[in-house]
Amino acid sequence: MNFLITGGCGFIGSNLVKAALALGYSVVNLDKLTYAGNLFSLADVENAPGYTFVHGDICDGELLDELFREHQPDGVLHLAAESHVDRSIDGPEAFIQTNIVGTFRLLEAAKKYWKTLPEKKKNSFRFLHVSTDEVYGSLGPEGFFTEKTPYAPNSPYSASKASSDHLVRSYYHTYGLPIVTTNCSNNYGPCQFPEKLVPLVLNRAVKGESLPVYGDGMNIRDWLYVEDHCSALLTVFGKGRPGETYNIGGNSERTNIHIVRTLCGLLDEFRPRKDGMKYEEQIAFVPDRPGHDRRYAIDASKIKSELGWQPQETFETGIRKTVLWYLNNSRWTESILDGTYRCERLGLGGK
Repeated sequence: MNFLITGGCGFIGSNLVKAALALGYSVVNLDKLTYAGNLFSLADVENAPGYTFVHGDICDGELLDELFREHQPDGVLHLAAESHVDRSIDGPEAFIQTNIVGTFRLLEAAKKYWKTLPEKKKNSFRFLHVSTDEVYGSLGPEGFFTEKTPYAPNSPYSASKASSDHLVRSYYHTYGLPIVTTNCSNNYGPCQFPEKLVPLVLNRAVKGESLPVYGDGMNIRDWLYVEDHCSALLTVFGKGRPGETYNIGGNSERTNIHIVRTLCGLLDEFRPRKDGMKYEEQIAFVPDRPGHDRRYAIDASKIKSELGWQPQETFETGIRKTVLWYLNNSRWTESILDGTYRCERLGLGGK
């Protein structure tokens, strides 16, 4: 089977490319290589049989048409997106262009290609759109997001993803394009861009810098190990019903301050401070970001009951693997911190 994966040099995308290749699939990886895309994340598979990298933009319709003609993919796994909430607060236009216009261009190219396929290949073709639980807005202290939860995005990022979700849905109901959509909870694991909470804390902690925690630190997210997410995506691609949405979660609700303290405790275990102090001493509470949703929690019962998928990692096992990966792969982090991003505070809305 031959996949076209967009955004395959990003955090989730690079892990997905490696997972697909490990299962014997061929992969065409289309990535624009913006700040969050890193070829170093795929250095160990760059010469793998069945792997092709294409440097390009999903907003380029001519390039997309050429890729479909040349590579004849059996399906699309669409991950290319501007995905960092803080950056969407500071500069939302890029999110509109990539997440909405880019998704539109990709849908148009996929539809054109799909219509030319023989009936058997046409029936098996899938367009998997990878989205986020942030489109649902914020939960109170109880309850879970289900696939039926109304959309209520509260940031430019989540609004752009909600728009793309609706656009993808329309191509199924209007044109019959066999799409499936996934909405996932917070991912963590290897190769995550270091402005996200887990790698940010680890990088700043070992440098002896302060560990910023927004507000009171009690915002809650459901945490999903990235390799579990990738296995879920491949399951949905292979078994998901066209036109359906599947929520993907890790069954691991944790407050932000719990995450930071857990990371500090693991660093105390794996790489103690030379002065004998605890890493928790570096925690610093900072003003909250605008529009910071209080709680997300995923009900992933549909993907479990219909497709037989559930996460293999608990938060405790996944976070230990993650910390060890970053400690053992400092060159990967250093390859990103080249002057374009230095772990500074983002998302202040120009203040």
